[in-house]
Amino acid sequence: MSVSRFWASLSTLALAAAASLGVAGAAVAADSAAVGGYVALGDSYSSGVGAGDYLPDSGDCRRSANAYPQLWAAANSPTSFAFVACSGATTASVASGQLGALDASTALVSVTAGGNDVGFADVMQDCVLGSEATCISSVNTAVGEMNNSLPGKLDSLYGSIRSGAPSAQVVVLGYPRFYQLSGSCIAGLTEAERTAINDASDVLNGVLAKRAADAGFTFSSVVDEFTGHELCSGDAWIHSVTVPIQNSYHPTVAGQSGGYLPAFRSAV
Repeated sequence: MSVSRFWASLSTLALAAAASLGVAGAAVAADSAAVGGYVALGDSYSSGVGAGDYLPDSGDCRRSANAYPQLWAAANSPTSFAFVACSGATTASVASGQLGALDASTALVSVTAGGNDVGFADVMQDCVLGSEATCISSVNTAVGEMNNSLPGKLDSLYGSIRSGAPSAQVVVLGYPRFYQLSGSCIAGLTEAERTAINDASDVLNGVLAKRAADAGFTFSSVVDEFTGHELCSGDAWIHSVTVPIQNSYHPTVAGQSGGYLPAFRSAV
């Protein structure tokens, strides 16, 4: 997600971790190889921010060797693989900066996009640093953007993806719920704030699923895979506020291999 204001504010924040972070591994099973090329588009949830081992040529995009696109490609050997997802990407920047990787031979595309368009990093900043009322107000503003402006942005992006890869299967992946409610957290956000954030994730996933279906794409939720591994679960596959700060609220290595990879694999 886009994090410029978020990182600056949180870099000086001393906040107790809201949950224990699990790093459990998950096996990578091979699927049948794609007939043609695979292109991985999207934001930090696809680039693998939080999963470490960033590829030397990826710079601030922070494309991780542990990200689900890299893991899937290694297991399935598509005829070509373009990993262009980038931290901070919005629907507009995916459209303007990543779609050059698509062509008529592209057989498979994955994409995560939409969280940055509704300012989810800023929402988390408001919730961590502000009052409960400020947090919930910020969440509600983001939900309004999900329902009002985001659908058109997604339609535009999905149309451009289809134009660039007219024969490809396109898999749109969603975002996890951040919190296990009534969980093990004894510090951090209130239960009302956690509930509001989870509910907003559900709205965002619903918008993504609807726009993907209307575009003829496949939507794959990651909620089931992350259930039992949210913050406050005691075995979290999502970083809480942490150092380096850009990892905060992003999947861990286990979140990529045990969460996103199976969700993608099940859709291909």
